[in-house]
Amino acid sequence: MFPHIGGASIKMKLSNLTFDKEVKQDILALYGKAIDKEGFIIEKDNPSQRVLTPKGEEIHISEWGGIVKGSEEFIKDDAFVLIELAKKLA
Repeated sequence: MFPHIGGASIKMKLSNLTFDKEVKQDILALYGKAIDKEGFIIEKDNPSQRVLTPKGEEIHISEWGGIVKGSEEFIKDDAFVLIELAKKLA
């Protein structure tokens, strides 16, 4: 079964990968990002600048869902956000 959104069938497989905090830090470092003392993702070269979601929200490492392919669009690990992403990619 595939979800139907707006009359269109979306064929998409979402995978759930779990990384420990150390691996997340390594992935973020590849993108020039780090984690501040409060656990928010920040710009490595400008630690006072927190990374924002497309909706302008600061993103805590515990909420981080990934980076959209082909960009540096950080998304939260949230069902509503993932549904919006599915619509966008359809």
